[in-house]
Amino acid sequence: MDYEVLNKPFLSPPGIVFPIVWTILYVLMGISYAILKINSKVDEQINLIYYLQLFVNALWAIIFFNLKWRLFSFFWILLLLMLIVIMITKFYKKNKTSALLQIPYLLWTIFASYLNLFVYILNN
Repeated sequence: MDYEVLNKPFLSPPGIVFPIVWTILYVLMGISYAILKINSKVDEQINLIYYLQLFVNALWAIIFFNLKWRLFSFFWILLLLMLIVIMITKFYKKNKTSALLQIPYLLWTIFASYLNLFVYILNN
């Protein structure tokens, strides 16, 4: 990966922060979904949005790091943000705690969008 050598925007955290934050976020996502699952509040829509946003999230990393399509990855992360908001809304209707556990994921993805956009701008 070439991320280490790219010009990065103000507020860019050191590389070690990313795996720590993502580990925490995936644990929170899993707990959030498990709350719904354990309480039999998972339905077809919940499953669709939950797994779709995970898929879009995984593809973002490939688009940004492997393919190095920085501008496209910015629009892709905007899609992810939209899916996260939909997911939080749907989770909230089923269980408030489950939805609130997704807020750090939303906030981090907003921050990641800022980083993505300015990595593109600063390196073109």
